[in-house]
Amino acid sequence: MWLPWDLALGVSGGCAVAWYVLHRRGVPGDDVWLALCREAALLFAFYAVWRRAGDVTVMSTDDAFARARWIWHAERWLHLPNEATLQHWTLHATWLVHFANAYYIVCHVAPLGAFLVWLFVRHRDTFGRWRNQLAFVSLLCMAIQVIPVAPPRFFPEYGFIDTGAVYGPRVYDSSGAAAVGQLAAMPSMHVAWAMLIGIATVSVSRSRWRWLGAAHAFLTVFAVTVTGYHWLADGLVAAAILLAGLWFATTWQRRRGSTESSMNSVDAQECVP
Repeated sequence: MWLPWDLALGVSGGCAVAWYVLHRRGVPGDDVWLALCREAALLFAFYAVWRRAGDVTVMSTDDAFARARWIWHAERWLHLPNEATLQHWTLHATWLVHFANAYYIVCHVAPLGAFLVWLFVRHRDTFGRWRNQLAFVSLLCMAIQVIPVAPPRFFPEYGFIDTGAVYGPRVYDSSGAAAVGQLAAMPSMHVAWAMLIGIATVSVSRSRWRWLGAAHAFLTVFAVTVTGYHWLADGLVAAAILLAGLWFATTWQRRRGSTESSMNSVDAQECVP
């Protein structure tokens, strides 16, 4: 169901060529087609990197389980909610388990694509800011994910079950811990993207439908936790990365605005006879 990384890279190249042709023909910089080609080239290239990065690791996968056990004990020391308990509460409603499994699979990339289209069409003046935030949080998450960490569903001794394998639908095949992509649990890209969508929609829109973004973030945290695909700490680290990026961007923008205001004030004083 995923677009292959090499095909995405080809689409990115095609959009880049289209942008170059339009640019050489003197199309104004604010033209919608020029902007669309540029953003599509960037986003498809980013998608290709994300898909390819899922198969990359810089450390042995043998220690992935040891790192996961450390996270488990750290969460108990911090008195965080027990993911296994949350999962077993959900198991009392089979339909809810199926919903969580399906939401994990379907509502990862699709809502992000819909969000980016909506943002480009309705709030293009803020598109660049949120695209940059998406790139920041994603690249940092991918950099951390090259260190393999096993997800909770690989630990039946802690009370977890693999809800995808038992109830379906299933996102991964039977390769299990042998596949590097299944050991990229820390941090949770699901949570990072969902929180970005939630914060952005509430920030830029005044429609009552903007709260759908916040609901998506909540449902994503629920889905990745009760299915056993991520530890709670995975989501907390992803949220911290996103909030750090937002803080840095806001601080930099304020300082830049303050600097420009100071320079304009100096220029105005020099013009006074």
